[in-house]
Amino acid sequence: MSRITIPTTENTLEAAKPMLDAVQKQLGMVPNLMKLLGQSPAALEAYLSLNGALAKASINVALRERIALAVAEYNACDYCLSAHDYLGRNVARISDAEIAAARDARSEDARTEAALKFAMRVAQSRGQVSDADLASLGLAGFDQAAVLEIVVTVALNVLTNYVNNVAHTDIDFPVVHAKAA
Repeated sequence: MSRITIPTTENTLEAAKPMLDAVQKQLGMVPNLMKLLGQSPAALEAYLSLNGALAKASINVALRERIALAVAEYNACDYCLSAHDYLGRNVARISDAEIAAARDARSEDARTEAALKFAMRVAQSRGQVSDADLASLGLAGFDQAAVLEIVVTVALNVLTNYVNNVAHTDIDFPVVHAKAA
């Protein structure tokens, strides 16, 4: 049960309603995370703005979903694992094997695995990566813009992991549990 109230449609703050209506229109539903963030329209707007900006990134949705899975596993966030497992399968069309691998920051594709390893180094070291970490990513074919997009993707997912871990947000996707939970 959520430790922070997830507002109903009737109890949603007026300032959050247009943003949540846009989410409903885009996704066909409003996930509990976004309803929860609606308790603070500023927090909801920040999340939606950053998420929307990353949709225009040079790194594709499949890589962003894999990074989300790896970071959620690392932070033991069942809500985010559940959401990104669902999105990975149904939006990014990632195979079961690749979803399982992403949770361990692995991939059958060497370039994808390099990005996942780098993303995990960012998360584990709180951004204090080495020159060798950056060089590995460059050798895998990622330019400086992609490096920044990977870092921002990690940061966005740490944000949602922390929000959901603090709130114990009720999961509204098929439930997936962290291995280390």
